[in-house]
This record gives sequence, structure tokens and C-alpha cells, in this order.
Amino acid sequence: PVPPAAPLSLQLSPCPCRHGPGKGDDSFQPSPFHLDLWFYFTLQNWVLDFGRPIAMIILPLEWFPLNKPSAGDYFHMAYNVITPFLLLKLIERSPKTLPRSMVYVCIIMFVMGASIHLVGDSVNHRLIFSGYQHHLSVRENPIIRNLKPETLIDSFELLYYYDEYLGHSMWYIPFFLILFIYFTGCFTPVAEESRMPVAALLLVGPSSLYYWYLVTEGQIFILYIFTFFAMMALVMHQKRKGLVLDSNGLFLFYSFIITLLLIAAWVAWLWNDKILRKKYPGVIYIPEPWAFYTLHMNNLHAAKESF
Repeated sequence: PVPPAAPLSLQLSPCPCRHGPGKGDDSFQPSPFHLDLWFYFTLQNWVLDFGRPIAMIILPLEWFPLNKPSAGDYFHMAYNVITPFLLLKLIERSPKTLPRSMVYVCIIMFVMGASIHLVGDSVNHRLIFSGYQHHLSVRENPIIRNLKPETLIDSFELLYYYDEYLGHSMWYIPFFLILFIYFTGCFTPVAEESRMPVAALLLVGPSSLYYWYLVTEGQIFILYIFTFFAMMALVMHQKRKGLVLDSNGLFLFYSFIITLLLIAAWVAWLWNDKILRKKYPGVIYIPEPWAFYTLHMNNLHAAKESF
């Protein structure tokens, strides 16, 4: 016997190829503020990224010998696992359908870049215990320029390239690209939804301060400012369509605005520092916080110990 035909409603059911049920490119659904995700982002950024070199310096050297991974390395390993997971969860919560292939490629590049940075950053920070000074270039460091044979200096410059250039590029470019992709779905036609709750106002300060550290220490101002300009252009474009940012979009947008103000204050404060000016020549002068630390704070600690 011939089986009965399926109901018409089942025959015409759409292919389940979107991020979550009921999402459409032209539909705008209410998206509440993701307090849990943004809180986890801020917490793990401060603890696992900003806190890793601090943990390496504070914890006794006997616990983590120089020829073994430091506490900061384990922090970095945890960051490389947790952050991609949080980014994927953030994308899943977007009320708009987002390109999966681009997101997956960005996540893969992010993990590769962060892993490359883990190795280079681990060695570079361990060199601090041997007298390495971050405010000087590789060849200008006293512990490096006296190496024999001189080809060893080239090896350290290669390590610096993997840490500060290749690793940072493969880490931060996909990171900011994913944030921007998510930002494109943070628009709503309901003006009442364009406000930040109290929880968002409390988190925007720590979030902005971390982005300041990320931009200055990672030397990625060009990437950051282009992302910010793209956000501004998108906001103006969507405003012409009668769309406004929801609470999550406002949180990201205001975080980037405050970050720009913090960077401007940081540059203005160190504008006349001749030593840092020598290491960061050119039109864009944004010193790294760790270079400032090894230049000024180390000298301050040495002076206190002499007394």
C-alpha cells in the first residue's frame, strides 16, 4: 500500500539552518541584556588575561621554575579555552541570523593566534627575571646584545615577532571581528528597548578599562579604531531605517567610547616621556603598560629596596 502523503505544513517546513529557532534576517526580537555572558567576559578578561603576568610576578619563583610553565601560562591556557566558548555563546544569543562560516573561521584563527602568543609571551615575561626591559627593543636590551653568537639575537627577534606581531594579529583581528559581527544584530525598532539596565552601567567601567589595556598592551590601536568607526557608521546607517541599539549594543558601543577616552588620557600623560618616545616612534604613539612598568615602576621598587 502507498503511504499517505505528509501534511502540507510539514512539506513546507523551513530548513533548520539558522542560529536558534525563529530567527530571521529581517525580524527583530527583544534581546534582554546578557548579564551572565558580559559578567563572565569581564571577570575572565581581568583574571585570566590582565592577571596572568601579575600572578607570575607575585607567586614565589620556587613554585614555577624558569624552565617550567608559570602560573600566568596556566591562566593563558584557561583563557584560550573559555574565551572562544563565550564568543560562541554570544553569537548564539544574537536575535539576528549571523554567518556561521565566518564565525567558525574567526574562532579557529583566534585560538591559533592566542596559542602562538602563549608561547612567545611566556618566554618574554620569564626574561624579566633575568633583567629584560620591555621599554627597550630586543637588540638594545643589555642581556640580549651581549649574546654570542650574534645569530642568537635573531632568534629572540623572531620570538618577539611571533609574540607581538603574528600572535597579536591572529588573536585580536578575529576577536574584534566577532564582536562587530555580533554588534550588527544589536538593533531594534522599539525605542523603549534602547536603554542600559543598572547591571550594564556597573559593568561598562571595568569592561572599558580592560579594552584600554588590550589596545595599549597589544598595540592594536589601528584595529580598534577601525572597528569603532565601523560601529559608528553602522549606527548612523541603521538610524536612517528607524532602528536603534538595544541594551547589548549600547553596552558594547559605550565601552568602546570610554576606551577611546582612556587611551587619549594615557597618551597625554606620557606624551613627554623621552625614553618611551624612542621605543614608540612614528605618528601613533601609544606606550605599552608593561613598558611603563619596567621603566618607571621597577626603578621605584629598586629605590625603595635601597632604603
